[in-house]
Amino acid sequence: MTMIEFLSPIMDTALLSHYGPRMLEGLLTTAKLVVISTSFGMVLGLLLALGRTSRQSTLQWMCRSYIYFFRGSPLLAQLFLLYYGLGSFRPFWQDVGLWWFFREPWYCTLLAFTLNSAAYQAEIFRGSLLAVAKGQYEACSVLGLSRRTAFFRVVLPQVLLVALGPLGNELILCVKASAIASLVTIFDLMGVAKLAFSRSFDFQVYLWVAVLYLIIVEVVRRVLKQVDRHLSRHLR
Repeated sequence: MTMIEFLSPIMDTALLSHYGPRMLEGLLTTAKLVVISTSFGMVLGLLLALGRTSRQSTLQWMCRSYIYFFRGSPLLAQLFLLYYGLGSFRPFWQDVGLWWFFREPWYCTLLAFTLNSAAYQAEIFRGSLLAVAKGQYEACSVLGLSRRTAFFRVVLPQVLLVALGPLGNELILCVKASAIASLVTIFDLMGVAKLAFSRSFDFQVYLWVAVLYLIIVEVVRRVLKQVDRHLSRHLR
């Protein structure tokens, strides 16, 4: 029995063959959105965490305000504010040469996801920084290591090990939240599903999408589990 014959009783194979390739393209778009935004968000989040743990009260207040806003407001509202809100100031962006950015839904969505993810990752990194014993800093000072070397060679590896689990959870949440990108005309996985449903009125396309999201999450979970097992092998 062929795969088509096996699937024919439970799904419309003609519909699958027509929209399947587009769903794979949407899956690739979703993966790009998640990977790029979480990567940039990780860099920005680490900088925010360092600002939160800084001794400068002004810097602490600025970082705290940023984190409070992006964690306390819905991601959908942030996306609309960037795309429809800031995008409405077309003459200004043309004058400063940034209209090419704010007219594209892809760039606005990428920016919204990056800023939102950075706020959550900042708190993860802050907690991980506080989890590193003060004796580690004192030992680096006794050994004569510069602050730069001590941070990148001693502190940061421990921070990343502690933060790996929560960062994995943030990555999974970002994968699921990426479905709202379809609301600003991006043909990600959910966007293709909405297009297929609007033309076929067959609800099973959403079932396919749910299964694909489940597969993505499971793959991410297993990969992170293997990475954590590899990095923490010296603790067992």
